[in-house]
Amino acid sequence: MAQARALGADQVIDYTQTDFTQSSQQYDLIFAANGYHPLSAYKRALAPGGVYVMAGGKTKQIFDVMLWGWWYSRGGDKRLTNVMAHASTPDMLVLNELVAAGKLKPVIDRRYPLSETADALRYLGEGHARGKIVIDVYDSEQR
Repeated sequence: MAQARALGADQVIDYTQTDFTQSSQQYDLIFAANGYHPLSAYKRALAPGGVYVMAGGKTKQIFDVMLWGWWYSRGGDKRLTNVMAHASTPDMLVLNELVAAGKLKPVIDRRYPLSETADALRYLGEGHARGKIVIDVYDSEQR
């Protein structure tokens, strides 16, 4: 939670203590890096005109949004969708500029050498990474 605040989050919810989808508060945007709840719960937590965007999560949640997001969005003013990255050179240049200017702060949780990829995947599978997991393909001595 401290990390989210340090990165500039306006509001931080401890998902281990609070199920925000069960409160009466509604949100204009829910950006779910890890979708833990059913789509119906996210829809209930959206304000009129709100948007739910999933950027990651367990396979079931990803497929639910891909297959059923349109259905939950139909006939209403709330939208449930996912985001897929499509890297392009112009986009990478913009991201590079944002990082260089200190406006975008990438967070790396852990680094693993290529020989420990299985350990990295196990750690990632635990679902508690606090940033990106990096696999170093080359040893630092080879660079």
